[in-house]
Amino acid sequence: MEDLRIGIVLYPGAQLSAALGLTDLFLIAGRIAERSDQGVPRLRVQTLQACEPVPPMPAGDPEASGHDNAPCQVLILPPSLEAPIQPDVAAPLAAWLRERHGEGTMLASVCGGAFLLAETGLLSGRGATTHWTYAEDFRERFPDVALDTDRLIIDGGDIISAGGLMSWTDLGLKLVDRFLGPVVMAQTARMMLVDPPGREQRYYSGFAPRLTHGDAAVLKAQHFLQANEGRDARLATLAEEAGLEERTLLRRFQKATGLTTTEYAQRLRVAKAQELLQFGRLPVERISWEVGYSDAGAFRKIFHRYVGLTPGEYRQRFHA
Repeated sequence: MEDLRIGIVLYPGAQLSAALGLTDLFLIAGRIAERSDQGVPRLRVQTLQACEPVPPMPAGDPEASGHDNAPCQVLILPPSLEAPIQPDVAAPLAAWLRERHGEGTMLASVCGGAFLLAETGLLSGRGATTHWTYAEDFRERFPDVALDTDRLIIDGGDIISAGGLMSWTDLGLKLVDRFLGPVVMAQTARMMLVDPPGREQRYYSGFAPRLTHGDAAVLKAQHFLQANEGRDARLATLAEEAGLEERTLLRRFQKATGLTTTEYAQRLRVAKAQELLQFGRLPVERISWEVGYSDAGAFRKIFHRYVGLTPGEYRQRFHA
C-alpha cells in the first residue's frame, strides 16, 4: 500500500496546537481507514521546521518513498497566534513552497497561514480565504487575490485555503475525504465530535467595516450609520452628514468601504439582529422591527443572504 506524505510547516509563529491537532486527526483517520481495508493510501504526517525544509526526492530513486527525506504530496501552513508573517521573513520559505508546488505538491493554508501562501505568488488571480479579521490587511498586501472571507474553505484543487483559527479541523477532514474517501471522513468527524466540512465562516464573523481608508467625509457618514445602527440610511441625510453631493457620496462611499450605503446599513442591522438573537429571547418578528424592518419576511431574506443561516437557525446554533 502506498504512502501519502503530509507535511505541516512550522513557520515562525505557527500555532503548535493546530499542528498537533492535524497530526492527531490524520492518525485517527488512518486507523479508521486501516480497519475498513479499502486499499486507500497510508497517511504519513511529519512536521517541517521552516529553517530546515525537507528536500525534494531525487529523480529515479525508488527507495526514497520510505526515507525520512521523501517529499510530501501535501504541505500545510497552520494558523498563527501572532501578527501575519512579514514579507522579509516569508520570502525564503515562499520560494521553497513555490518550488515544491512546481513539482506537484498540493499547498494548503489555515487562517493567517494564507499570508505565507500568498507570498508565493501562486494565489494571483485565484480565490482564497483567511480569517475575517485579517481581510483588510490581506487585501492591502495582495490586491490581486480574490479574497472571500464569507467562505470557510476554498478548494482550488492544487491549493486549498481555510479561514478560521480552528478551521484546521475542516481542512483536515477535507483532505481525508479526498484521499481516504467520504466514509472515512464521516467516521473521523464522528470520532472527533466535530462537524464535517460544509460550514461557512460568515456564520461566525461579525461586520468589520473599513475605517482606515483615509476619506474623512465618508468616515463621517459611517459614524452616523454606526450611531443609529443602520436604521437611518437615507441618502440625503448621509450626504448632509458627509458634506458631499449625493452622487459624490455614493461613489466615494463604495470606493472607500467596498459597499454601497444600502449594503452597509443592512450589514449593521444584521449585526444588531445577531446580537439580539444570541443574547436575548425576543421573537424574530420583534427583532425584525427592532433593527428597522417592518416586513419580517424581508428581514429573514436579508439575514440569510449575509449570514448564511436563517434567524432561527442562528439562534439555535449560537444562543448564549
